[in-house]
Amino acid sequence: MLDLNSVSARIVFALLLGLIGVFLFFPIYWLVISAFKGNSELYRIVPTLYPHDLTLEHFRTAFGRGRLGQQLQNSLLVSCSAAALNTVLAMYAGYSFAKFRYEGRRAVMVVLLSAQVFPFGLLLISLYPMVTDLGLIDTHLGLILSYIVFALPVSTYMLFSYFSQVPGEMIEAARADGAGELRIFHTIVLPVSIPALVTVFLYGFMWSWNDLLYAMTLLVSENKRTVGPGMLLAYLNEVNADWGGAMAASIVASAPIVVVFAFLQRWFIQGVTAGSVK
Repeated sequence: MLDLNSVSARIVFALLLGLIGVFLFFPIYWLVISAFKGNSELYRIVPTLYPHDLTLEHFRTAFGRGRLGQQLQNSLLVSCSAAALNTVLAMYAGYSFAKFRYEGRRAVMVVLLSAQVFPFGLLLISLYPMVTDLGLIDTHLGLILSYIVFALPVSTYMLFSYFSQVPGEMIEAARADGAGELRIFHTIVLPVSIPALVTVFLYGFMWSWNDLLYAMTLLVSENKRTVGPGMLLAYLNEVNADWGGAMAASIVASAPIVVVFAFLQRWFIQGVTAGSVK
């Protein structure tokens, strides 16, 4: 039996960790170096592991073609709006399920979570005529409301788990002082729930930002497209594939997610681990 404290065990552990790291990060490394390679080097039969001649040609192409700047604005608008609306709805629903007892509460939770059982494409078949009847096809509002269908169940359950850990004594003390339920929720519960709220916001934001299927189906106008469909239609089609431009545009499109997560990672980690330590 291998001694976990032995030198050989540490070497095996380091090798396994290195293999996992290569598996996870090599695609990102390849994405980055491909964006800085010229076409002559990018399409070589024998690929190079690093760019021999650095070039910004693909980044100039990314901003000069396919309306990337406008698509980034559209994605930020849709993703931030969907994440904010999802967070607001989830925090009220989660608190209701966690701290109030009423008939049908469990049934509503089961129905809410059952939306996660169905494939996204299957639900799109039901959502499309509903969005059409409301006159929201080819609008950002229609896309935002569609994103809520998937983000809200998981977000509600996440906040339900967090709010369940909030001490009931603190709420009862506020009620004894004459505070109403909304005041208790807004002035006592929410301030101590910021990590969980940030986690839910980031979850909704990343889900909306990375979506392709719904944005490509519900948005038709070119000036309303988000990053996913815009990049796909601009760089990859039946005629040709501009991999260098697609790689450069992917780096630019990933930047908002990286920046948002970098600023909010402390609250995100606290929100993810809160249920296990409280």
